[in-house]
Amino acid sequence: MHAEVLVSLALRQVDKVFHYNVPPSLAGKVQVGSRVLVPFGRRKVEGYVVGFSPAPNPADLKDVAALLDEGPLFTPHQLALARWMAAYYLCPTVKALRAMFWPLLQVKGPKKVRGLWPAACCEVPDPRRAPKSAAVWQVIQARPGLSRKELAEAAGVSPRVVDAMVARGLLRSEERIESRDPCQDLPEKRIKPPVLHGEQIRAVSKIIEALDQKGGRQVFLLHGVTGSGKTEVYLHAISAALARGKQAMMLVPEIALTPQMIDIFRGRFGRQVAVLHSRLSDGERYDEYQRLRTGEAGVVLGARSAIFAPLEQPGLIILDEEHEPSYKQEESPRYHARTVALRLAGYAGAVVVLGSATPSMESYCQAVGGGAYHLLELTRRVGELPLPSVRLVDLRRELQEGNKGMFSRDLREAIARRLSRREQVILFLNRRGYSTLVVCRECGLVLKCPHCDISLTYHVSGRLRCHYCNYSVLAPSLCPGCGSRHVAYLGMGTQKVEQEIRRLFPTARVLRLDSDTVGRRGAHREIIDTFREGEADILIGTQMVAKGLDIPGVTLVGVINADISLYMPDFRASERTFQLLTQVAGRSGRGEQGGEVLIQTYSPDHYAVTCAQNHDYQGFYRREMALRRTLGYPPFTHLARLLVTGRVEKEVQEAADFLAQAVHAAGVPVELLGPAPAPLTRIKDRYRWHLVLKASVQSVLREAATAALDGFSGTGRYRRVQVSVDIAPQSMM
Repeated sequence: MHAEVLVSLALRQVDKVFHYNVPPSLAGKVQVGSRVLVPFGRRKVEGYVVGFSPAPNPADLKDVAALLDEGPLFTPHQLALARWMAAYYLCPTVKALRAMFWPLLQVKGPKKVRGLWPAACCEVPDPRRAPKSAAVWQVIQARPGLSRKELAEAAGVSPRVVDAMVARGLLRSEERIESRDPCQDLPEKRIKPPVLHGEQIRAVSKIIEALDQKGGRQVFLLHGVTGSGKTEVYLHAISAALARGKQAMMLVPEIALTPQMIDIFRGRFGRQVAVLHSRLSDGERYDEYQRLRTGEAGVVLGARSAIFAPLEQPGLIILDEEHEPSYKQEESPRYHARTVALRLAGYAGAVVVLGSATPSMESYCQAVGGGAYHLLELTRRVGELPLPSVRLVDLRRELQEGNKGMFSRDLREAIARRLSRREQVILFLNRRGYSTLVVCRECGLVLKCPHCDISLTYHVSGRLRCHYCNYSVLAPSLCPGCGSRHVAYLGMGTQKVEQEIRRLFPTARVLRLDSDTVGRRGAHREIIDTFREGEADILIGTQMVAKGLDIPGVTLVGVINADISLYMPDFRASERTFQLLTQVAGRSGRGEQGGEVLIQTYSPDHYAVTCAQNHDYQGFYRREMALRRTLGYPPFTHLARLLVTGRVEKEVQEAADFLAQAVHAAGVPVELLGPAPAPLTRIKDRYRWHLVLKASVQSVLREAATAALDGFSGTGRYRRVQVSVDIAPQSMM
């Protein structure tokens, strides 16, 4: 038997198994899941052992050069999932596989530190004769394992005193493994589960019933209004899974992975919870991964990539806010965590719970249109609290009546009332920065990023910044095109909203939550905790404030401009707008005072806005589905997007034309849109063209895309052009 190795080169040409001899020195050590070094051509490359089988030509085989890790990096479940991802998303298998175990490659191993312990048999220092040694002894008894410096500081003595005690045999020095726990600074508060209401009890009972059944996966869509207690349903279901010896996984969108959620889970399950998200250090992620691999932790709380956590017995997989586009990976492998979760549950016979106040059209259709999902509904808020009243403010009328400011008179008055009653306000604007457009009023030049086809955003630091490639430059005082001094700063971002709020309400305590304010580690928790504890009156933010916040003191939510996402060049624009407005409105009225929402809009008659005003998900679903059916968009068809990028625009256009011809030549029943320039035609100095394929059966899309890619790679003409495939794209930008 010879080792089957996937070489770590993410190329279509080498996306296959290569056989290697296992030399006698590595016999019994190389196993499925091992990372090895193998000769490949004229060099040695990293590879992963995925099986053992007889080779067709054993005489020509080369030996495995080295074993790079002691144990396996991935489980059989993960390998099966990676192979499915490669076939489904048309990505190299090795890329899918690396997405599952990459945290194990970022650091060399566990963190080892040298610490001090009291010797087992020794004379206890006398406090009267040796007060300093006695002080050290008292500290080390209470806190064994401290370093030399830590022990000296805690005892209030010189490090020489500690050294002397080591020399006398009173203390022993040993190396130990120190856990890099991302939650080690959080207080351990065990939380008693609250009493569930009727709808919650029914939902939990249905999930537990599914957990007790043996066989294939079962999928539930938990549709609950904001504040209806979906999180408590998740927690009770997880408790039930753990009680049955199964592991559980809870995924949340990255922006919704708030400290509040971490506190709740740690308070309920303690050290059984492992946290996985992008804000962790490499060492923290490595240690959390190891706790899951060894079974020390049985609950995963994390963002998109946590779907690949190494669970041996996954019994329950939960996706909160399942509609969120952030569950889609926008780089290869371009997977959707929801789709992967469903496949993983199929392998493990697990239960999947998809939760949202505003489910995606695709998921709700699966639940009510005779699909594979079971619908669970929570129609009332916990404690019978009413949903907030929502008022629309027509910005067209405000402008006609002479109000050119960013705040309508109604919103200014509503904020003033809340401040006078010492209640809290959230202001939402889905755009950060100060001014979103810098234009010369003399020649009309718009200042754009030199590397991307996107306008630069002005920040109060005095710099212009590109939010795609992070290019930054000092704002000019003269127009670079004509030298005019008439440079205007138009539009608004969260910084400008903050400045205007401070001008209108100088005594208000104001916080801002966006990507610019949470760059520092721990800043997100700091801002939310400050607001939750009532130490601020107004919180201004982007999508980070739209979900995951449960703050009873908030009685007013103001949406500065509902139209920002409504007219994006994307067929999901109406759906995203409805979801965003509904979610941010749900932050209001979670306490006994009740709540109100004011939505400022230039489109008060659009069904996405009016349905959000009336908390009418079913009404929006009916309108949107009728439109999707007419236009032939998901869930009535399936989509795939071929994105062509390169530094020379003519080459990109020619390559896109070639791909279109290859799709036609494949002779499969797909509808082709394009090729055409992508809405964002250049990012990071690379021009972008795309083709969109539509078909009634998804496998047909993959057949057409594969034929196009094979023809493209076979020509060898477009070496400086890259082509990526996105199956079921969530963004057309």
